[in-house]
Amino acid sequence: MIEAVNPPDWEKPKGYANGMLVDGQRLYTGGQIGWNKDQVFEHKDFVGQLEQTLANIAAIVRAAGGEVTDIVRLTWFITDKKEYMARQKDVGAAYRKILGRHFPSMSVIVVAGLIEDEAMVEIEATAEIGKSQKDA
Repeated sequence: MIEAVNPPDWEKPKGYANGMLVDGQRLYTGGQIGWNKDQVFEHKDFVGQLEQTLANIAAIVRAAGGEVTDIVRLTWFITDKKEYMARQKDVGAAYRKILGRHFPSMSVIVVAGLIEDEAMVEIEATAEIGKSQKDA
């Protein structure tokens, strides 16, 4: 069984799903960017957008019935490697604020641009819903 996942108070996505849940367990998110639930960018800086992006992923995981500790993979797409490297301390603080000290497998890929012109970061996630609680 495959079902679309969208946090209930979010703007409805057009032409994509925020998440797809397979057999009630495997969650694949679409690429999330630094806009809020109303698809508005509140932050114009990399770290602010990163924090919002991670919060968006956490919201999708929770809407699927999971917790951030169920996330097993993150793929980051960033538009500015120099900014990412220069702000490592702030990046780490934003990450820990949302995901704590849970560190799944990750890749960071530098791209020339993203579909939304204001976006500086896009992240895809994969989660195994309920696995972290069962194994704890």
